[in-house]
Amino acid sequence: MTGNNVALGKRGGFRARWRDYAAQCSVFFRGFLEHPRMVGSIIPSSRFTVRQMLAPVDWGKCEVFVEYGPGIGTFCRPVLDKLRGDGALVVIDTNPIYIDYLNRSIRDKRFHAVLGSAENVEQILRDLGLGQADYVLSGLPFSTLPAGVASAIAKATHDVLKPGGGFLAYQFTSAVRDESAPYFERIDAGFEWLNILPCKLYWAWKAPERG
Repeated sequence: MTGNNVALGKRGGFRARWRDYAAQCSVFFRGFLEHPRMVGSIIPSSRFTVRQMLAPVDWGKCEVFVEYGPGIGTFCRPVLDKLRGDGALVVIDTNPIYIDYLNRSIRDKRFHAVLGSAENVEQILRDLGLGQADYVLSGLPFSTLPAGVASAIAKATHDVLKPGGGFLAYQFTSAVRDESAPYFERIDAGFEWLNILPCKLYWAWKAPERG
């Protein structure tokens, strides 16, 4: 291949990636406009947020990973890259725009995109023939959810997790920490500046089985 052809290939690749990114942002923004109280941001999370948020996950032992509010799949692909071959990623969203997009764009036998509410996570896993989750990830904006919903989601999340399991959440406020505190034994906190906007990170841990 000549130097000119290489340059053209690189430009073509960049253009293709840019078109894909623009299409993803368009879908994400449409979802935000239709359901603003259920979407934490108008811009997907940065790769720095993804990396730090998933850092504590023990991928070798993770059989079931759940995500609330997956949007356009910013976390889905990194999770699937690390998830065991016999594992399952279940994403739950009330927005049909996102669920339709994810079902069209992600082809993986381990992936399940479900239209529904995070409050019903236990029933959703049962319907899929899955047991308790090892980890639950959430980008839902707990501070803007309807009254009572945030607390119900925190309790349902605690109940669906295996002993020692983790509830991972990234937010712009501390609402998820406050709602989760009555149910989880320990909550670790972090912060990611390299995100638009910078966000708070929380890892809430269910008590392990007492021997």
